[in-house]
Formats: sequence, structure tokens, C-alpha cells
Amino acid sequence: MSTEQLSALLVDDEPSFRRVLRTSLVASGFAIEEAPSGEEAIAILAQRPFDLMLLDMNMPGVGGVETCREVRSLLPKIGIVMVTVRDAENDMVRALEAGADDYLTKPVRFRELVARLRAVSRRLHVEDALESLVLRVGDLELDLNRRLLYRDGESIHLTPTEFHLLALLMRHQGTLVTHAQLLRSIWGPEYGTELDYLRSYVKALRKKIEENPSRPKYLLTEPWVGYRLCDPSQEYSAPLR
Repeated sequence: MSTEQLSALLVDDEPSFRRVLRTSLVASGFAIEEAPSGEEAIAILAQRPFDLMLLDMNMPGVGGVETCREVRSLLPKIGIVMVTVRDAENDMVRALEAGADDYLTKPVRFRELVARLRAVSRRLHVEDALESLVLRVGDLELDLNRRLLYRDGESIHLTPTEFHLLALLMRHQGTLVTHAQLLRSIWGPEYGTELDYLRSYVKALRKKIEENPSRPKYLLTEPWVGYRLCDPSQEYSAPLR
């Protein structure tokens, strides 16, 4: 694990929640600052950069979704994780479409939160490096230049579409990618609602990368929302599987 200290802006209108999270995150090696509202968060971010933002969805004034949309337009490289008491599918999709990289519901599992924050940071580092020639997740190794996949050293054939789908998911390792994001990125904007089309490719890809496709450890389903490509050696909560 990297020893680099990540900076994060914690945005929530509940002082007690901010205090608990700040104490725990600082103990885990993060540099934390706080903002009690979306307006103040935007003002702080205009003055100095942060690696990550932890953002409450339900706040008075400028709400979390609008704050997320504004911050994303100003700072396209910041990692944004939305935190809220809501768990409805529609709220999750709204957050992600506004530009959030990931989404957690309260009460927050702290170890899961840290894993999500570090996953978002890893993805941003991959993007900042422009294009790593080799992507690695667990025993999977994807050679982008030669367009080859290896699982535990064994070569596995992928169709061009399977290759592009896996590459996109590996670039976003550990973070949730929505159905619409996958469809539009791989197949184009006219495929934004073709869920059966996407599921068929996910099923085919699981047969090639999973030891047991019916109990996936790499390519996990977020019901009704999207998929998450994870390293099986890292701990994720049960609902992600």
C-alpha cells in the first residue's frame, strides 16, 4: 500500500458525523479538512486542491448533487465519494450521473470507506499517468499494447469488445461504473439502456476471468446500478458481491 498521504475535504452539515469521520480518517493517514455546506466546500476548493471529497447528499442550501456537479465541472480530476442516508437506486444513479466516483450509505462501514477512497485515488493516478501499458488487478494482467490478458500467468483470449469492457473496468478498479457509463463508453450513446446487451458480455467475461462465474470475485454486480471490478485480496462488504 502506498504511504502517500491523501488529502480529503469532508462535506457534511452534521458536526458530530464530521468529527467522528475526521478522527478516524486522520488516524488512517489522510489529511482532512471540513466544510459544513456545499457553498463553503466550493469556496474552499477554489482556493486549494484536494485529492478527494467526501460529500453528503442531503444538505440544506446547495444540496450534495448540485455541489457534486459544480465541483466536477471545476475540478475534473478530484475524486468524489457521496455519503448519504438514502439507498434508493434513483438517488445512487443521480449521484453518479452528477459526477460522483462512488457512493456509500449511512451508517458508514469505516473499513469499506477507506477501501473506496483508496480505490478512487488509484483510478485517478492511472488516468494521470495517461495510459499504463499494463493494468493489474489481483491475478489479472491486461497488456494494453499487445491487447493480451493473462490470469495467473496463463494467456486468455478476449474478443475486441470483451477487451475494451475489461480495460474500462480495470481502469476504474474498485469503483462503481453504472450500466449507462459502460454502455455509452463501449458501444456508444445509442446503447445507454440496452441492459440485456451488457449483461450478456459481462456473463461471457466472467467465464474467462473467474474461477467460478456463478460466484464472481473480480467482476461484482451492484444490483440495478452497475458493476465493480475488484481485487479479491482486498476486503469489500458483502452487498457488493
